[in-house]
Amino acid sequence: ESYVTGNAYRCLVIGGKVAAIAERVPASVVGDGQLTIAELVDAANADPRRGIGHEKVLTRIRVDQDAIELVRAQGFELDAVLPAGRRIKLALTGNMSTGGTSIDRTIEAHPDNVEIAETAARIVGLDVAGIDFVCPDIATPVRETGGAIVEVNAAPGFRMHSHPTEGEPQYVARPVIDGLFPSGTPARIPILAVTGTNGKTTTVRMIAHILKLMGRRVGMTSTDGIVIDGRMIKKGDMSGPRSAQMVLQNPTVDTAVFEVARGGILREGLGYDRNDVAVVTNVTGDHMGLGGISSLGQLANVKAVVVDAVPRSGTVVLNADDPLVARMGRHSAGRVVYFTMQTTKGEEGYDRVDGHVGRGGAAFSIDDTPEGELVVLRLAGRTMPILYTHLIPATFGGKARMNVANALAAAAAAWAAGAHLHDIRQGLRTFSTSFFQAPGRLNLLELGGVRVVIDYCHNVDGMRQLTDFVERMITEPDISLGRAPRSKAARSKAAEAPPVRHGRAIGVIGIPGDRRDQDQREYGAIAATAFDEIIIREDKNLRGRTAGETAANVVAGTQTAQADGTGRATKVEQILDEMGAVRLALRRAAPGDLVVMCVDDAVGVYREAMAAARGRGEAMAFADPGELEVPEG
Repeated sequence: ESYVTGNAYRCLVIGGKVAAIAERVPASVVGDGQLTIAELVDAANADPRRGIGHEKVLTRIRVDQDAIELVRAQGFELDAVLPAGRRIKLALTGNMSTGGTSIDRTIEAHPDNVEIAETAARIVGLDVAGIDFVCPDIATPVRETGGAIVEVNAAPGFRMHSHPTEGEPQYVARPVIDGLFPSGTPARIPILAVTGTNGKTTTVRMIAHILKLMGRRVGMTSTDGIVIDGRMIKKGDMSGPRSAQMVLQNPTVDTAVFEVARGGILREGLGYDRNDVAVVTNVTGDHMGLGGISSLGQLANVKAVVVDAVPRSGTVVLNADDPLVARMGRHSAGRVVYFTMQTTKGEEGYDRVDGHVGRGGAAFSIDDTPEGELVVLRLAGRTMPILYTHLIPATFGGKARMNVANALAAAAAAWAAGAHLHDIRQGLRTFSTSFFQAPGRLNLLELGGVRVVIDYCHNVDGMRQLTDFVERMITEPDISLGRAPRSKAARSKAAEAPPVRHGRAIGVIGIPGDRRDQDQREYGAIAATAFDEIIIREDKNLRGRTAGETAANVVAGTQTAQADGTGRATKVEQILDEMGAVRLALRRAAPGDLVVMCVDDAVGVYREAMAAARGRGEAMAFADPGELEVPEG
């Protein structure tokens, strides 16, 4: 190797331009004719600017064996008194981390040397580079005086430039930030937030699916976990602010879709300053008595936080059928887009949308056509068709009314985020509630003629929607094939005819222990109106209850329904262990029956169903409308 003589200089190149140049002086002391070298080192280390490692702008000088040997090579010992004006080096390199100092030479550097440093950084291909020069003087051209580049650093330190020992500080952070966020370019990614009592997770998944098909790299949080560009990176309930921050810190994400739960808002807020699109699905009486929330109005105010976080350039998607949700639009700074399930003039939600559209607003609604229910966008006097509800797999031929509403909310949110109607149509048409795409969200399995539904139904309103779905399923067995009456007259005639049940409806139900006693009893009463047989289980986490206490309240609710004549359940029993309850229900089921599992552990219940299928020597099929798939293995 060649030997280069001169002083050491660090040229900091940012974005192809030299931002600062510092002369690096190795750790050393200068004699005064009175103090020993060791005492001079102690005096230097007493400088308040010096600390351990990188805690301060200068690092303390270390006196180790290498330093002692270097002092001896210069003809001295540590206890020798150094003559006045004599400099002794204690390190060979000029690194700040070994006690060195820096002198700013940015303005003095010769243009030729500046050009050489910039060229070196471009050749290596670094946006930020530390070019180490050794030459007699950076102020004179190295081509004339001699010198060389001895090192190129990919992660150069800044403190020698921002806090030089001598000379003017250089504000090198600014060009770095300007390089990361050039003037005029967006420094944010779009954020879509979904809140409400029920339907949040399915709506979030639908939105993320639509945007992913558009080519977006979506970061999604939900009560299932964190998903980055289709890949689950963390499982569990991730509907809080910390999960949102994890997504926003991921550099690969270009669109964020967050499920925002009540608990996270009350504990820590949203975790970000604003969202471009806010969706509120509904507000019903869940979690009452928790976190200081005792009324629906208070709960609505908590949910409205995502609406308050929408800027003037953003959009709020609101359920026009829910008065508590619809009124949130009055306080929104952004544009309001409604969605409604109501199709008849005179109904509150329909009239609210009609007036909103008449004033130039936008809404997603349903048109009742001879061919079936049609999802449409109503905008400024125009009605644009999207697709029929029975062609959305997640709606099971339009019979899962909760997912029809979720599809409307997702379509509105995706449209507000820039999706074309073709993208929305394709996204909803290809999204299903299979176990692998939306675990625990109305998953339908076929087991030897028995239809098995796995769903997280954990509150009163959720059970009300689930029983409606059960009634439609059990009276129209062709629903698993995705068929629905296409003619409006046929649907009207079917509605007028007395419902005929095909098989039994068996329910495995359970509600969390932290719900109020009256909520638990109402949950059981509603379930008793739809199921022929009910098996009541409890969650593993009793949430402050004693074993059997929650189940007893649910049983009391079913007995109330039976007593007042609204209940159809002929058999109600308690099997507190979830898997035991699931096994019993599957053993009792006969071909033609519908078994609905309101689960706590969706994965465990799915495995039990697969084990039951293997025990019968049958294949488990995922009954997405329109096709039955047999999973591998």
